[in-house]
Amino acid sequence: MQTFQDITSRLEHALAGISFDELGISDEVREQVELVHAQFKRAKERPDTSDDILFNDLISAYNSSTNDNVDPDIIQRLSEKLQLVTISDLNQESLILHEMASGGDPGAVVENMSMLLKKIKDFVQTQDPIGIPASTTNPSRDENLTSPVVPDDFRCPISLDLMKDPVIVSTGQTYERGCIERWLEAGHDTCPKTQQKLPNKSLTPNYVLRSLIAQWCEANGVEPPKRPAQPNNTPATCTASEHSKVIELLQKLSSQNLADQRGAAGMLRQLAKRSAENRACIGEAGAIPILVSLLPTTDVSTQEHVVTALLNLSIYEENKARIITSGAVPGIVHVLKRGSMEARENSAATLFSLSLVDENKVTIGASGAIPALVLLLGNGSQRGKKDAATALFNLCIYQGNKGKAVRAGLVPILLELLTETESGMVDEALAILAILSSHPEGKAAISAAAAIPILVGVIRNGSSRNKENAAAVLVHLCNGEQQQQHLAEAQEQGIVTLLEELAESGTDRGKRKANQLLERMNRFLKQQSQAQGDVMAQAHVQAQTLPQAPVQAQADTQLEESLPPTSSHLLPDTDEVNDH
Repeated sequence: MQTFQDITSRLEHALAGISFDELGISDEVREQVELVHAQFKRAKERPDTSDDILFNDLISAYNSSTNDNVDPDIIQRLSEKLQLVTISDLNQESLILHEMASGGDPGAVVENMSMLLKKIKDFVQTQDPIGIPASTTNPSRDENLTSPVVPDDFRCPISLDLMKDPVIVSTGQTYERGCIERWLEAGHDTCPKTQQKLPNKSLTPNYVLRSLIAQWCEANGVEPPKRPAQPNNTPATCTASEHSKVIELLQKLSSQNLADQRGAAGMLRQLAKRSAENRACIGEAGAIPILVSLLPTTDVSTQEHVVTALLNLSIYEENKARIITSGAVPGIVHVLKRGSMEARENSAATLFSLSLVDENKVTIGASGAIPALVLLLGNGSQRGKKDAATALFNLCIYQGNKGKAVRAGLVPILLELLTETESGMVDEALAILAILSSHPEGKAAISAAAAIPILVGVIRNGSSRNKENAAAVLVHLCNGEQQQQHLAEAQEQGIVTLLEELAESGTDRGKRKANQLLERMNRFLKQQSQAQGDVMAQAHVQAQTLPQAPVQAQADTQLEESLPPTSSHLLPDTDEVNDH
């Protein structure tokens, strides 16, 4: 524990010495570093007394574990703090301890630990012979304790309850699985919190948040929420007749007859669309490698059927891995570049579906898909642009893909979409810009494209979500070398009043970004005012010194007039001499 505190102190000291301006890191990273630094600082200044108590109790009980004279209160505290409150807990701990001992752990240590576990077990059995947790046998201990306030981020936005099984929807918001599933089953196709249209209804487990909730529960003495029993999501195995039908289609797909290939690909496309059972059956039958081999076909209809069949199959989670391992990505990118518009649309949608798995973002980004998606976003159909934007957004979540997207010319296209409100792409364009602005290349490209007036216009007239994203982009732009230039331009566009309104009535994130911008704007205006005051003061000083020259000249004239005439005054004028 002392070592841990020493490391905490050293980390806090190291973080305090970071020069953010020299590193040129993004605002988001800087915020995270500052947050971690603040946490280390608090940890250094406030030692955890509960850990001290646990340490002392544990040492006391461990050292006296071979004796009978162990304070029952100490045993109870250890039982509760170490979560060894049932016979089952203790049996499991004992089993692990013996497994540890078989790995070469010192015998005396294991023996003492075993004796300590036995004493805790004896205590638990004495207090609770039927296996109810010991902490429930003495309710008076908790009568005076107040329930801790659950952080808002841990509550489901729908039920407002502590989440048991948090999942992420395609807009990035997190909900309790059961609540969002009921919302979707009721026929809704929007995100309950943001009201954005959901591009798909996939639900991704939020493991990080689930872990944070468990840690918070432990730290606050709250029983961690138990996840509801999950139904078996594995689709029922297809029947023998269905399986034989798929095999028959695969034989046709593998033939050299173009008509057979086209017909089989079309049938597989339709079957994969109908049900999860069909998607599982087709994937298990080995259809994916055969479909992948047909992606380069020159027959337009066959190519459209093949890529759409892969799209439908990718909805089933296990098929995502099969598609990637079969080497499908280069073929899908080929179709994205050279296929018909329908094939290009469905290629983009397939890449989005595959990119829901994080490691696939790297694979797809390295395949040359990003420039092709940018091209589709620029010149595709309305549906093609939507599919391309969705795929690009998801791919650019991975930091390594952001630079590729910027170099492919994505930023000018996004800004053009922002000015074409009739395109219906404003939401998507701003969401991608907000991601790219955190990358140095993205920030430079947005800055070079004179985006400030467009972004201010969005904050003036956009939806709540769009105002939030526009403000997020401006936070990145109004930082670093060109901070003063961008703040001055934003001020000229009348942003101050707009930010005050956003800070008052925007979304939570929008308020946060607006306040960040207002803080920078106020510093900028203060510096400007101070600089202007310095100039005026300097001008005033100069104005006081300048009149002395005419006064001195007048004095010289008066002095000259009072002197007697010299010989020069007696000489005639040159013109008079010449006249003579």
